[in-house]
Amino acid sequence: MKNIIAASTSTVHGSGPLGYILDELSSFYKDTEEILFIPYARPGGITHDAYTSAVQKAFTNIGKTLRGIHEFENPVEAITKAKGIFTGGGNTFLLVSQLYKQEVMQPLREAIFDGTPYLGTSAGSNICGLTMQTTNDMPIIYPPSFKTLGVIPFNINPHYLDPIEGSTHMGETRETRIKEFHKFNTLPVVGIREGSWVRVKGDKVTLEGTHSARIFEQGNTPYELETGSEIIFS
Repeated sequence: MKNIIAASTSTVHGSGPLGYILDELSSFYKDTEEILFIPYARPGGITHDAYTSAVQKAFTNIGKTLRGIHEFENPVEAITKAKGIFTGGGNTFLLVSQLYKQEVMQPLREAIFDGTPYLGTSAGSNICGLTMQTTNDMPIIYPPSFKTLGVIPFNINPHYLDPIEGSTHMGETRETRIKEFHKFNTLPVVGIREGSWVRVKGDKVTLEGTHSARIFEQGNTPYELETGSEIIFS
C-alpha cells in the first residue's frame, strides 16, 4: 500500500529545515530508525555529502539517522532494502537525470508501490507525478526522459505562488505557466503552497498542511481545494 508525503518545500518562513512537518514525520517513519536519503537534486550545486549532513540535523530532532544513497556501492540494492526513503529538493532536471543514470527510477517506483514510506520535498515531490514537466526549475542538464515515478495520478507544481496584486513584475505567473502546459498535455496539476503537502495512503490522496491548493485541469477554470480534502479527478 502506497505511503507517501509529497511536500511543497523542506523549509517554510520562520521554521528550520522540515520544522513545520517533523511531528508528522516522526509518525510516518515510526517503523525505521534509518532513512535512505536521495540527495541527487543538489540545491545550489552543493555536494551529496554536504546535503545529507544538512538534512541529518533536522532528522536528529526525531531520533532518525539519514544515510545518503551515494554512500552505497549498489544504489538499486539500497532502494530495495530501505525501510524509509526521502528525496530532497533542488533541481528536478538534475534529480531525474541521476535517477535514470543510476538506474533507480523503476526500483524506486516499485518500492513505493510495495509500501516503503516515501517523503519528497520540492523536486522530490515533483517526481511523484506522471512527468516532471510542471517543475519550476531551469533545465541545467538534459534528462533521458521527462517521465517520472507516476505514483500519483497527476502532476505537482511545488512552491506554488499566487499573483501579487499591484506587482510590476512582467514575467509569467505560475498559473500562466501551467495553462501553457495544458495547451499540450491533459494531466491535472496540483499547485501546492508552502507549508502544505499531499498525503497518499493506498489509493486515497488528500491535501494536508496549512494552506489550500490550486487545482488545474485542462479546459476548466482553476479552483481552490481546501486542506483536509481528498484529491479526486474524474
